[in-house]
Amino acid sequence: MTQVWLAVLSLVGVVLGGGLSYLVQTTVQRRNERSERRRLVAERGDKRREEQLDLLRQFIRVAQQAERAAEDRLKKKGPAWTAKALDVVDELWVCERMIHVLFAPSLHSLARAYVKALDHVVWQETDDGSLWDYLRGPKVAFLDAARDELSRPLDLKGS
Repeated sequence: MTQVWLAVLSLVGVVLGGGLSYLVQTTVQRRNERSERRRLVAERGDKRREEQLDLLRQFIRVAQQAERAAEDRLKKKGPAWTAKALDVVDELWVCERMIHVLFAPSLHSLARAYVKALDHVVWQETDDGSLWDYLRGPKVAFLDAARDELSRPLDLKGS
């Protein structure tokens, strides 16, 4: 009888030890998976932020070229100016569409308003005041919103 009890106790010890080992391994594995997930989300966030900064830099550079083209319209209008202005305005619209893809709708609507204003001053005279007065409102609104957008943490749940 004693041997039976020893065998049963030994078996219970093995089962209990195996169960505890399984629980520890499962817990460690889950913790490692969560840590890896957080690392991947942070890495994706860093890449997205880098993409956004590159896009904003490109958009601002092209917007500056459009402002220059608008300023040069009266002085240098001709086939060369027209070709350059078309290229700049096309690139500006491409950047605007990429802002639609990479940023919130609120920033996209301000970028669109700024692009429309730039498109207007490149091809037409402003009604009242200088082209700088015409562009100031949409430009400042866009730049302020871009700064605010970049100061927010990224939400990558849907990405």
